[in-house]
Amino acid sequence: MNATRNVIIDCDPGIDDSLALLLALKSPALNVIGITIVCGNVPTHIGAENALKILDLADRLDIPVYLGANRPLEVAYTSAQDTHGDDGLGNSQIPAVTAVRPIQDAAGFIEETLIEALDTSILALGPLTNIATVLQRDPHLFEQVDQFTLMGGSYRSHGNCSPVAEYNFWCDPDAAKVVFDLMPVPIQMVGLDVTRNIVLTPSLLTY
Repeated sequence: MNATRNVIIDCDPGIDDSLALLLALKSPALNVIGITIVCGNVPTHIGAENALKILDLADRLDIPVYLGANRPLEVAYTSAQDTHGDDGLGNSQIPAVTAVRPIQDAAGFIEETLIEALDTSILALGPLTNIATVLQRDPHLFEQVDQFTLMGGSYRSHGNCSPVAEYNFWCDPDAAKVVFDLMPVPIQMVGLDVTRNIVLTPSLLTY
């Protein structure tokens, strides 16, 4: 059995998703075959630029980055740039990557991959707009997904954009509903309460 899991990472980089990308790229358990970007922490075009910056830092510009939804399914879009900075990376001023550029049509890439590589896993770290878009077109595409994991929602924990709401589900609640209604494989949900058990405090960052 192959110990390396082929995975598409659907995300909205943001500081948190950028750190998650770095971790995934360095994990021997994962083979990242593509990164799809959704509007969330930052608008889609900024998230794509940040993904390229992370790939450049990790010397993995061979991995393609795809532009996805630039607005939620129904509600108005509200970014989290008040938290993540105008550039999504804490106004870090990391230089833009010019050697490669993002590719259009994240939903098309997800569809094509699920047709050609039935055992692909999906890790959804942002609002679920891209995933919901593909599900609405053809939910059967996901029947052979090896594993579907999302970061969203919360359990017995206060929200981070309202007293009760976690940002990813709050940003596009209609997409979250589509995913939970139509996803044909089990959903591994990692809620905000779980992520709060691992906080990068200033003391940890000094190591």
